[in-house]
Amino acid sequence: MRKNTVLGILAHVDAGKTTVSEQILYRQGVLRTPGRVDQKNTLLDSEEVERRRGITVFSGQADFSLGDRRFFLLDTPGHVDFSGEMERCLQVLDCALLVVSAVEGVQSHTETLWHLLKEKKIPVFLFLNKMDRPGADAEKVIAQLERLGGPHFFLFNGELSQEGEFSERAAEFLASLDDILLERYFAKGYEREAWLSAASGLVETRELFPVFRGAALLGEGIPELLSGFRLLAPFSKGKEEAPFSGRVYQVRHEKGGRVTWLKVEAGILRPKSQVLTPGGQWEKCNELRHYLGGKFQLAEQASPGELCAITGFQAAKVGDKIGEGAKTATGPELVPLLSAKVLFNAAVPATKMLACFRELEEEEPLLSVFWQEESQEIEIRVMGQIQLEVLEELFLERFGERISFGPCSVVYRETLEAPVVGCGHFEPLRHYAEVHLMLAPAPRGSGITFESHCPLDSLSSNWQNLIETHVMEKTHKGVLTGSALADVKVTLLSGKAHLKHTEGGDFREAVYRAIRQGLMKGENLLLEPYYRFVAEVELAQAGRVQSDIMRMEGECQAPVLEGEQARLLGRAPIRAMMDYPKEFAVFTRGKGRLSLEFGGYEACKSVRKVMEEKNYDPERDVANSPDSVFCSHGAGFSVKWNEANQYMHLPIEQI
Repeated sequence: MRKNTVLGILAHVDAGKTTVSEQILYRQGVLRTPGRVDQKNTLLDSEEVERRRGITVFSGQADFSLGDRRFFLLDTPGHVDFSGEMERCLQVLDCALLVVSAVEGVQSHTETLWHLLKEKKIPVFLFLNKMDRPGADAEKVIAQLERLGGPHFFLFNGELSQEGEFSERAAEFLASLDDILLERYFAKGYEREAWLSAASGLVETRELFPVFRGAALLGEGIPELLSGFRLLAPFSKGKEEAPFSGRVYQVRHEKGGRVTWLKVEAGILRPKSQVLTPGGQWEKCNELRHYLGGKFQLAEQASPGELCAITGFQAAKVGDKIGEGAKTATGPELVPLLSAKVLFNAAVPATKMLACFRELEEEEPLLSVFWQEESQEIEIRVMGQIQLEVLEELFLERFGERISFGPCSVVYRETLEAPVVGCGHFEPLRHYAEVHLMLAPAPRGSGITFESHCPLDSLSSNWQNLIETHVMEKTHKGVLTGSALADVKVTLLSGKAHLKHTEGGDFREAVYRAIRQGLMKGENLLLEPYYRFVAEVELAQAGRVQSDIMRMEGECQAPVLEGEQARLLGRAPIRAMMDYPKEFAVFTRGKGRLSLEFGGYEACKSVRKVMEEKNYDPERDVANSPDSVFCSHGAGFSVKWNEANQYMHLPIEQI
């Protein structure tokens, strides 16, 4: 069986990632001539919006052969605004090529990519590009990389032949990473096969990160890089004889309908196959396609380790595992930190616009489209301003409608500072449900969790499972600004159903009202997103940076001196730091280096100001009522949240 490897190419924007991809495909005979971004003729940036802007927006796919190896190339977006598309590709990679500019070095998004690759345990090759440019410094970049990943980087240009022979220097470096290899080196000396086997194993376990350098635009360094892939890259271990399983990494809507991209993890996939998707639903694979840029060929089958696309699927979502062991996708590591309202022609029905955005949300789940029924407004989540501009262009091209967006605002979250009990009762005529929940603060980043302390003889397991479903099925709003509730542990204390009149929807109403009442009674805390930053400036400018961070309500460590440069680490609210990179570039005259990455959510220090800006009234939010509904004399009546406890049918547990 042929060895298949899915290779993802990642980089900070403008590091030359797409140029590297084009050179690889040219060298392996896939292209007659390599395309150029500035000439708008690259294979993998096939969408009009990509060529117009000169950036990758959607992941592009191609494949090439190296000896007995077959590589499936995924060219992912480098711009941080489209990092959601990049992250979705990570789950199907066997290894990654991280392209770094030898001039600019390790930049902010490079660090984010490195942490994601580390989190996913993906083996990494590195290509230091633009070595032909003034200011290129491979040794400096490797030193920056070693701050991220330790002393496991080795520059292989001139140290590894196409036949797989290592230089003495390379052999000794590899031996220093592997105790068994080191013993063998002292006992028998260097042996090619043993060193090749050990090196590929070290790459796969992320104990070795092979580095190559060159100038992709000139084709320099690409042959050495390809040799490194052929000799050292890991490959898919899936078995053809196993039951089929695959992982969805992309969904697109084309003129012919919905197209689902996936990686085959085990077994064989053929056209007309019936495939199990999460939720127990079977879907039929109509066409099976292999893509090369924007074009495709129909295929008779796809084997383990191959990327392919299928038509006919309607339910499978990005990140889902399908086939054997089908399960729903886990949440993304990256989160959009900005929100914006959609502005559109009032003559166009809002429901039509919402349907269009739901289609886009299926392709880009991070958009998190929110529909405000009362105001008939649409709000979306985005990574940045460039993403909004691209959405405007895509919307006009695909749907023929012009849209724009209101000002971007930071995505806040809300949580609790202390436990509280919330009660919800829903009893209009011939309906009945009552739920008592304890809401308690949970660790940052834990989201919403659930457990039950309710005895089964008080409420049967099917009702308790339904209550858990209703707790977890929606994004609950906080009561300070209407932002999403987060980092709360929900515990079911007690509940009650009626033998005849309780239906599933009754517990939904009771759960929502119990959570809402608890929040109205509780000690609420507003959370805002923070940036972690690394600033490298001239020593004389370090004081200015520290002063700026203090002004932005952030924290900054004492500067670390590195020659005539100072390196500062710290964190600050994104709200205050959003426009700081422009200011930083001005006062450092473009010579300073500022890396920003998401640093989690912390308590907001300007709560009153944010609440005034949001102007949210929780009692006027009719879609999220904290009040309960009781029944008397054959008719339902509403009771305000602060009076409802005295009407509850179950005793209320005291904390």
